[in-house]
Amino acid sequence: MEKADPPETKPALPREASRQDGLRAVSLEALAQILSAHRIYLETGRAQGMRADLSAADLTGCDLSGKALRRIKLDHALLRNANLSYANLQRANLIGADLGGACLTGADLEGARLSGANLDAAQLDGASFIGADLEFAIMTKAVLRQARLRDADMSGVNLEGADLREADLRAANLRGASLRQARMDRADLRAARLGGAFLDGASLRQVDLRGAYLRLVRFDGADLSSADLRDTQGLVRAQLATALCLMDSRLPTGLSAAE
Repeated sequence: MEKADPPETKPALPREASRQDGLRAVSLEALAQILSAHRIYLETGRAQGMRADLSAADLTGCDLSGKALRRIKLDHALLRNANLSYANLQRANLIGADLGGACLTGADLEGARLSGANLDAAQLDGASFIGADLEFAIMTKAVLRQARLRDADMSGVNLEGADLREADLRAANLRGASLRQARMDRADLRAARLGGAFLDGASLRQVDLRGAYLRLVRFDGADLSSADLRDTQGLVRAQLATALCLMDSRLPTGLSAAE
């Protein structure tokens, strides 16, 4: 069983760091000190150093690529256009953070909390979100090619216009998610829960939906060419009738592309 973190106090910041917008200004020197203490905290199993608390900090454009940021507190932080590529953000708290336009290519966010976070147009290709909480996150036009999202909670997420080609979404919770105009070719959605999701105009060519829950999913104008829909649950013929293309798709027993 993991031991609890020792009591911590947020490092005092100079008076001029207080801002009307509620964000904390952090100098590069202060950031380096905070991250150094966090590195020691991780290396000593939390016996020494201090867990980094950058909640509501303005880190716009910061370069944190490759950093060990596991368990860091970045909730409600401003990280627009920041570079977090290949950073270790396992179990990090990014609730409500603004990561619009940020680069997280190859980053590890396994078990991270990102509910309500803004990831609009973020670069997330090859990133790992296994078991992460992305509930109601904004991920419009985000690039998630070959991202790993297995078992992630993505209920209510906005992924309109996102690129999810070849992404691993096995057993992900996408209930009520908006995936309008998303590119999902060759994505793996086996056993995913998509009840009530919006896939209008999405490209789902060669997608694997075996065992997925598809009740009330909208496929209006979606391209399901060569998609595998065998053993899906909750899918009815009326949903397929609105799809743009079902050429070479494999359908559940008892359903066909046309009545």
